[in-house]
Amino acid sequence: MKNSKHLSHLLEINLAMLFVSTSGALGRYVDLPVPVTIATRGILAFFVLFVYCRYKGIPLHINASDRLMVILGGVLMCLHWLTYFYALQMSNVAIGMLSLFTYPVITAFLEPMILKTKFQRIHVLLGLLVLCGIYFLAPDFNIGNSTTVAIGMGILSALFYALRNIILKSKSASYHGSTLMVYQTGIIGLLLFPALFFVAPPTLLSQWEGIVALAVLTTAIGHTLFLMTFKHFSITTISIISSIQPVYGIVIGAVFLSEIPALTTIIGGVFILGSVVIESVRSSR
Repeated sequence: MKNSKHLSHLLEINLAMLFVSTSGALGRYVDLPVPVTIATRGILAFFVLFVYCRYKGIPLHINASDRLMVILGGVLMCLHWLTYFYALQMSNVAIGMLSLFTYPVITAFLEPMILKTKFQRIHVLLGLLVLCGIYFLAPDFNIGNSTTVAIGMGILSALFYALRNIILKSKSASYHGSTLMVYQTGIIGLLLFPALFFVAPPTLLSQWEGIVALAVLTTAIGHTLFLMTFKHFSITTISIISSIQPVYGIVIGAVFLSEIPALTTIIGGVFILGSVVIESVRSSR
C-alpha cells in the first residue's frame, strides 16, 4: 500500500513537471515584453484559480501568522518568472531551462540552513550529476554574449525559485496547493499590472493563445499540482526529481519550435534522468 501511494505521488509530480515544462516553449512563443507576459499570465491564472477554489469549496483564508511568508513567496515567484523569461528570450529553451535547473544544487545547500533539516551528502552528489548534465546540454559559455547573460539570469531565477519553494514548503501542509497559487498569482498580477499600460490592446490580444496556455496549463494546473506534492517529499527531493522538467521542455521545444537538440543535449539529458531515477528509488525506501 505504501509503495503504491509513493508511486502515485511520483506520477503526480511528473505530470506536474510536464505541464510546468511548457513554460519554456511558450516563453519563446509569446512575442511580448517579459513584464507584460508575466503580468497577464499572473492575472489570468489568478482568476482561473479563484473560480476553481470557489467551485470546489477550497478555503482561501490564510492565517495572519502565515501572510508575510505567503506574500514573500509571491514576490520571489514574480522575480523567478521575470528572470527566467528574460533568460528564455535571450537564448533558447535549452539554455533557459537548464540554467534554471541549477536550483536543486542551490536548494540542497539552503534547505538545511533555513528549515533546519539534516544535511544529506547524497543530494550534493546528485546535484553535481545534474550540473554535469547541464554542462553537456549547454557547454559553450562565451563570455560577453547574450547566452552568458541568459545563463546568469537563469541561475538568478534558480535562486529565487529555491527560496520560494523552501518558504512555501513549511506552509504546504496547512493549505491546499490551489489556495497558495491564488495568492502567488494575485501578488504577481498586482506587482506587474502597471506594465500593461505600456502595450497596445491589439498587440496583447494578438498573443492570446500563448498567454492563455501559460496561465492555464503551465500555471493554474502545473504549478498547483507541483505545490500539492510538497507535502509528500522533502523540498530537495522534489527539486532533484523535477530535474526531468528541462528534458520535457526541450522535447516540447523540438516538436513545436523546431529547436532540435544536439548530441550533447541528449547526453546531458541522460545525466539528468539518471539523477531523477536515483533519487526516486532512494526516496521510496
